[in-house]
Amino acid sequence: MSLKVRLIVMNFLQFAVWGAYLTSMGSYLVSINMASYIGWFYAIQGVVSIFMPAIMGIIADRWVPAQKLLGFCHFAAAVFMAMAGYHGMSAGGAVDATILFTSYSMSVAFYMPTLALANSVAYTALDRAGLDTVKHFPPIRIFGTIGFICSMWAIDLLGLQTTYGQFFACALIGFVYSIYALTLPKCPTSSDKGKSLVEAFGLRAFTLFRQKKMAIFFIFSMLLGVSLQITNGFANPYISSFGSLSEYADTFGVQHANILISLSQISETLCILLIPFFLKRFGIKQVMLMAMLAWVLRFGLFATGNPGSGVWMFVLSMLVYGVAFDFFNISGSLFVDRETDKNIRSSAQGLFMLMTNGLGATIGTLAAQEVVDYFTTGSATSPDEYRLAWWTFAGYALVVAILFALIFKYKHQPKGA
Repeated sequence: MSLKVRLIVMNFLQFAVWGAYLTSMGSYLVSINMASYIGWFYAIQGVVSIFMPAIMGIIADRWVPAQKLLGFCHFAAAVFMAMAGYHGMSAGGAVDATILFTSYSMSVAFYMPTLALANSVAYTALDRAGLDTVKHFPPIRIFGTIGFICSMWAIDLLGLQTTYGQFFACALIGFVYSIYALTLPKCPTSSDKGKSLVEAFGLRAFTLFRQKKMAIFFIFSMLLGVSLQITNGFANPYISSFGSLSEYADTFGVQHANILISLSQISETLCILLIPFFLKRFGIKQVMLMAMLAWVLRFGLFATGNPGSGVWMFVLSMLVYGVAFDFFNISGSLFVDRETDKNIRSSAQGLFMLMTNGLGATIGTLAAQEVVDYFTTGSATSPDEYRLAWWTFAGYALVVAILFALIFKYKHQPKGA
């Protein structure tokens, strides 16, 4: 099996694990009368990302090869996710929020670091094969999105959107991936024995904040990270809420919200292919600014659309998601890889994850729950109540985009101009 195929399978499984529950878990929580917990279930991904990716990145840089650590983390994550599914199955309509949340949180704690570890494995393997990461990684990463889509469709078509079954599906894929990870190309650990504690423990990535360019980049990564999990947590319940209105009850969007939302991931597969061109032609500032403006459209179109005559707005919102998510996440990851020392590659990727999926996503998801709770009335929430929340999110994204355009000073010389 060629290197690229091996990395393609890795990315497919990496995101298939996440796609099994990420966009549908909110609807499951609504079905068991835990709508007020949606924010916390999604925020915990950010909480653990504050420290777990950095810690695992340090371990991968210094002691345990990244591919082996990747396999261990996925195995542990699968065990705890299976425990969450088992509790949901055995408890029926009397799910204990503490038990479910604890099992789920432990699973997420081991899963989140694997996003950065998988990137490190891919970058290391491509580098050692003499391949340009900017050119060759995005087409490989596309299959991660395809894996995510396949999981979403499977959960939808199997009728698991509102059941604990999505947790079992996630665990099954995770177990398979944990075994496969052990067959991936070997990633060497650093032999550098620095004298300072910072270098000895692989924490030198945090010294990147001494560079003004990197400090501003990471701060805005956090501010943009606020938007990352909002639609994952609330899009499915929002679209499903139209089912309370007779004119929308039988529409495709209401009946198959996950498949409708999957258009976002389909958009990703196309946008990933554009990243090498846009990154080389326009540079990180322009690419990230495009992502921020795309988030404004993402939220604004949610606020104005509906599953009936306005479904085209929902569809357009899904399409711009590819730009909003990929142009930020993947381009940012590549930027960090290019701007940092190779000896702290995993640590630097972990720091990027900390700022985006850690601090940013935690603040964003908890704040989003407060916004949604402010405008809505719990289980009887109407689409009109949700709309005010989406407009609030769009306003925030617009402010961040304007500030980024004014503050982040990064010069780029376009290629091929």
